[in-house]
Amino acid sequence: MQNKSRKENRISRRGVLPILGSSLLIPFLGFGNSNNNDLVSSEENEEYQTLLKPDGTSVRVKTSALKKSKIVKKNLSNRSFLNWLGKKI
Repeated sequence: MQNKSRKENRISRRGVLPILGSSLLIPFLGFGNSNNNDLVSSEENEEYQTLLKPDGTSVRVKTSALKKSKIVKKNLSNRSFLNWLGKKI
C-alpha cells in the first residue's frame, strides 16, 4: 500500500518539462528594471539644428557636432569638394 501512494507523489519527467519551459519564459515577462527610459530622455535633451542640403532636402544635425566641426576652406563649391574627397563626378 505504501508503494502506491509513493508513486503518485513522484514527479515524472513529463511533469518537469512544463515547469522547465515556463521558467525559461520568465525573462520575457519584464519584471526587471529597464534603462530604456534613460536612453530616450538623454536623446530628447540633445539639441538639433536643421540644415539644408544643396538639393533642397533637410538634415537634422546635433549642435554639439556643429560646434566641434572644423572649417577647412570657406566658400568651397560642391564639385571642388568632391574632387578634394577623391570622388569622381
